[in-house]
Amino acid sequence: MQTRFGHIEFIYKVGNLPFYRDLFTFLGWGTLIDGDGFLGLGDPNGGSFWFIPAETNAVNNRDALGVNHVAISAPSIADVDATVAYLRDRGVAALFETPRHRPEFSQGDDTYYQVMFESPDRVLFEVVYTGPK
Repeated sequence: MQTRFGHIEFIYKVGNLPFYRDLFTFLGWGTLIDGDGFLGLGDPNGGSFWFIPAETNAVNNRDALGVNHVAISAPSIADVDATVAYLRDRGVAALFETPRHRPEFSQGDDTYYQVMFESPDRVLFEVVYTGPK
């Protein structure tokens, strides 16, 4: 069997959709559907994120069972740094002393260079480059 990543569905608080639309547009994702509070964004490999408005006010706990964070791969260290600048310009703080190289996550001579941040809905995101320094 040969499988690949399909999609992730995010439930967001009304009013926060512009954050996701702008972030993923900046990251180079294309719009699949955008209307009536429903947003679908696709990457060049066929993966997608779907943003649906919340029906309750329940809060996400990323330290509980389930998904901890979502990582988006970047093609270079410069792209991670550009993401840091993009976030800073919008008042979004980098978390966990990032951006930084994480040698404990890299293999061989490669690096693992990341920035981590939280969306307005408390979803933890990572933009990461893995490859030669």
